Amino acid sequence: MDFLRDLFLVLHLLGLAAIVGSAVFVARGKATPALVWGARIQLLTGLILTGLAESGDDPVNHAKIGVKLVVALAVVACAEIANAGERKGAPKPNLVTVAGALAVLNTLVAVFWH
Repeated sequence: MDFLRDLFLVLHLLGLAAIVGSAVFVARGKATPALVWGARIQLLTGLILTGLAESGDDPVNHAKIGVKLVVALAVVACAEIANAGERKGAPKPNLVTVAGALAVLNTLVAVFWH
């Protein structure tokens, strides 16, 4: 069980790297496939990690998970809308920046909320 949790945690962190890397360092306002797929991976692996945590013996902070889920859904929405705008020739650079900022916010919630 620990191996599965660690595997999905690595995938979760790679999704974060794809979001922040695309939003801040690579594209600077342009929606990239890495941004969109990173957001999708973050949401999916976050749900899987929550399920694995629920199956364990330690209590799960449902309020924290709820906040992180709402923020993750906002990241996915920003990435998907920015990507659709990019494909239609109407880029939305602010949404790319917001997706990156929200991903960092979600990381801060994960680390500092005890």
